Amino acid sequence: MGPGPSDVNPRVLNAMARPTIGHLDPEFVRMMDEVKSLLRFAFQTKNELTIAVSAPGSAGMETCFVNLVEPGDKVIVCQNGLFGGRMAENVRRMDAEVVLVEDEWGRAIELQKLEDALKNHPDTKIVSFVHAETSTGAQSDAEAICKLARKYDCLTIVDCVTSLGGTEVSLDVWGADAVYSGSQKCLSCAPGISPVSFSGRAVEAVKARQTPVRSWFMDLNLVMGYWGEGQTRAYHHTAPVNALYGFHEALVILNEEGLQAAWERHMQNHLALRAGLEAMGLSLIVPEKERLPQLNAVTIPEGVDEAAIRRKLLQSFNLEIGAGLGSLAGKVWRIGLMGYASNAKNVILCLSALEAVLSESHAPINKGLAVAEAYRVYG
Repeated sequence: MGPGPSDVNPRVLNAMARPTIGHLDPEFVRMMDEVKSLLRFAFQTKNELTIAVSAPGSAGMETCFVNLVEPGDKVIVCQNGLFGGRMAENVRRMDAEVVLVEDEWGRAIELQKLEDALKNHPDTKIVSFVHAETSTGAQSDAEAICKLARKYDCLTIVDCVTSLGGTEVSLDVWGADAVYSGSQKCLSCAPGISPVSFSGRAVEAVKARQTPVRSWFMDLNLVMGYWGEGQTRAYHHTAPVNALYGFHEALVILNEEGLQAAWERHMQNHLALRAGLEAMGLSLIVPEKERLPQLNAVTIPEGVDEAAIRRKLLQSFNLEIGAGLGSLAGKVWRIGLMGYASNAKNVILCLSALEAVLSESHAPINKGLAVAEAYRVYG
């Protein structure tokens, strides 16, 4: 129950154990086409260029930046947590100019700050932001940000690593241009695959580049020769066959559950966890309207050794929760409710185990209330 990777669904593990076949085998190519179709469903998009990058989520991020950013470009990066900082680092490594729009960690991106930056930098080419900031549990209004960027004729790059499959992601409704995610969060697949999707506008921008893409492996002009439809597949790289078996199965599971049902499940378990934590006397750092249901940043009681609590949870209850990052290090725990791990059994386990360990440490909490409050939410 940390910030990821989440528990892998047993069906996904079984799929990954299937016999390895060639990455140009007709059956594997057929499965690749299914992956693209299922990904379009998950992303809620009709984007033709919707594929799975053969590498973890950080490579999905780099795929978006390396294909769209050229030397000298001006890119606005909205940073309200750790992963916005990684976006900025990508821009710098492309020899482009970063305009950093910073918000408090634990808060959503403020639209007025972004619009002020767009007015002050009318030559901006791209606006980039994290939809669901894993380091804080804050979720920003992606549709409003994309709409604002489009108003100023900018492309958008969006991090949906923690949101895809757990909270609403609707690329076509948002008008997003380049989006990346990961396999190991709410899709409950093993780490190692990064889904990406590029709008028609983004594809045109890639084709109109004045300079070569600075990564051979991530150059979409080449990758599409392997992932393209209605054509003979050209060898580009040896795809991680068994990892893609698992990723395909994870998308099938999401399709079977339905997006709305998956989003509602994550929200219900979040509300039950929140109720129990608050009954215990703990609080979440993110304001209610800006909270990400699948990643909960919980304040640590005064005088508590947060690392010792995490060790005890792992040793005594086989339960993992995450530490704070960056400016929140030592101040919060990050409790994940992602994918297969987002269920009532885990919520009750987490609350009872956390109460037991905190009580043993003489932390100032309310005892005997948390589990009952969670059950009340479940009805």
